[in-house]
Amino acid sequence: MIEIDGLADRLDLAQRTAADTPSLADSHEIDSDDAYRIQNALIGRRTGRGESIVGVKLGFTSKAKMAQMGVSDVIVGQLTDAMRIEDGGDVDLARFIHPKIEPEIAYRLARDVDPDDPAVDIVSCVDAVAPAMEIIDSRYRDFRFTYTDVVADNTSAAGYVLGQWQRMQDVDNRAVRLEVGSRQAVGSTSAILGNPVRALHALVDMARRRAMPLRAGQVVLAGAATAAVTLTAEVAQCHIAGLGRVSVRGAK
Repeated sequence: MIEIDGLADRLDLAQRTAADTPSLADSHEIDSDDAYRIQNALIGRRTGRGESIVGVKLGFTSKAKMAQMGVSDVIVGQLTDAMRIEDGGDVDLARFIHPKIEPEIAYRLARDVDPDDPAVDIVSCVDAVAPAMEIIDSRYRDFRFTYTDVVADNTSAAGYVLGQWQRMQDVDNRAVRLEVGSRQAVGSTSAILGNPVRALHALVDMARRRAMPLRAGQVVLAGAATAAVTLTAEVAQCHIAGLGRVSVRGAK
């Protein structure tokens, strides 16, 4: 029997103290259902301290990442208001263990989505899209983890920053450039499941399977458009063609 609460406490402590922890898989046999139960318990600790759930994020949305992890499905994590960083703002790097940042497409839900409705059209429930960046910070020692480790750890979610919301539009195959100081990663929005809008459809399926509510006003981070870059004490900025820029400054 997996001790869901004990493992959630372990990951929660790692996040709160910015102190890494060994892979859960080193000492436990955890399947996907267990991993999502741990994630929910972990988020429950955060909401119990006053945080609010404000959105969701998708992971493993690139074929390369799926192949690397030996899976064929996306994963989903949860965003809270405490993870939000203002565009152009500073973020205290002492909050994290080994933070990385990646460029994303963000969508905004205009109304509730019922994932159990077979006729639901989630795209019609979205009213805006924006350039975004996500800070990921696996709580595992040496950045070593399994698929179920990542799910349990709320898909490494640590922070996010949103650019200016734009009207909902097709953002397929837009050029993407991520800069962190003098380092750069370039790519295309098509790296996100071939077209970021497919992440919305994948989310409906995951929300149905994991009984995850999708509410009006929530943010959906569709997945990374390039490889992640280590976040250091300098400006990180992302430019997405036709959508604009978003930035954040790492601070010690």
